[in-house]
Amino acid sequence: MKNAVILLSGGLDSATVLAMARAQGFTCYALSVDYGQRHHAELAAAQRVAQALGAREYRVINIDLTGFGGSALTDNTIAVPQHPTEGIPPTYVPARNTIMLSLALAWAEVLRAQDIFIGVNAVDYSGYPDCRPAYIEAFEHMANLATKAAVEGSPLTVHAPLLHLSKAEIIRRGIQLGVDYAQTVSCYQADARGRACGVCDSCRLRRAGFSAAGVDDPTRY
Repeated sequence: MKNAVILLSGGLDSATVLAMARAQGFTCYALSVDYGQRHHAELAAAQRVAQALGAREYRVINIDLTGFGGSALTDNTIAVPQHPTEGIPPTYVPARNTIMLSLALAWAEVLRAQDIFIGVNAVDYSGYPDCRPAYIEAFEHMANLATKAAVEGSPLTVHAPLLHLSKAEIIRRGIQLGVDYAQTVSCYQADARGRACGVCDSCRLRRAGFSAAGVDDPTRY
């Protein structure tokens, strides 16, 4: 069995990706990042998901992006929008996926893992530039230029298996793989108990996905 690092936020998408990696036979090492996000309850959800889906190890890395702010998720003076917005939304966190993938890359080298999984999605995505296929390809290219492992003949692959799936397709796939979505938290402003607001962009996409999939929504609002 090959090792893989799975970026695990505690939300619907990353839980599905962990289940997919496990189904492909990878020994899964789950990694979350505590970056000072407003929806801190997602980290408790990530730990539950990692345990339920059989991750070999689960780690949380702390990096304080509130020192920069610039996002509704890292600056409490910026409101989380309750209605769809045009362009890149205020919930975009500058460089977040680049930071997370870099941390996953570092752990992957230590584990001698050649595979990283991330749950980005380009179909239902909310305008985030670091969720596009071109970005994933560019990061993989950079990783294979910058790492000792790749230079010595062990190139890295960044897997983004949800990239071209709708939210409904993601949910159906996860259910087939035994994901308990009641354990996940997707809301950008979930309270300390993990209850979702029901009005932010992430909540809207999640609710619409369950409706389109014909599956009861287990989210606690």
